[in-house]
Amino acid sequence: MARKATNVPVALGTRVRRRRQAMGLTLQELGGICGVSAGYLSQVERDNAVPTLGTLAEIAAALDVPIDHFIATPRQADSVTRAGQRPGFSLAGTSIVYEQIGAEFPGHELTSFILNMPPGYRSETVQHSGEELIFVLEGEVLQVVGGQEFLLRAGDSMHYLGQHPHSWSNPGPGPARLLWTGKMLHGATVSDYMLRGAVAVRESADER
Repeated sequence: MARKATNVPVALGTRVRRRRQAMGLTLQELGGICGVSAGYLSQVERDNAVPTLGTLAEIAAALDVPIDHFIATPRQADSVTRAGQRPGFSLAGTSIVYEQIGAEFPGHELTSFILNMPPGYRSETVQHSGEELIFVLEGEVLQVVGGQEFLLRAGDSMHYLGQHPHSWSNPGPGPARLLWTGKMLHGATVSDYMLRGAVAVRESADER
């Protein structure tokens, strides 16, 4: 059975907006840097859309902050986490409960969480730089990568590049527990974006 985790909603949208405004970026400029449409970013800032961890990592990198800046999970004193003692959290508007198992230290490149997914959960389809590795701990997960579907059960794993459109869902009758580890390659910086020039964004949205 999936372990219980404390569900603590986080005001994600407000934190994204404040950081973007502090950096003097419009929604279009931020979207061009992280590869997410301005329209979708606007929904995130209004808490009308909840990004996956991969998308949130891209947004965090574009805003030059660690992903924890937005999810505000308690920091561990060291790199050890104990079963049954990990703090749980959720992003406002989503039914997934996350458990942080990765630690922060200078030079770290990996981010890792345990995801507790209720039956019927389905993420949006995203693509980004870097790579992801998932390992199913309990239940079933339907992983879609590049248009191909893969039904994964407990003990199964999958490693893929984030550049391929991907999503996951829980098609089973019970909860699913998933270990997610990602390495995001953030080559795009604000200065790189300015040198490249504006990137076309399909959806229009309000600025700041």
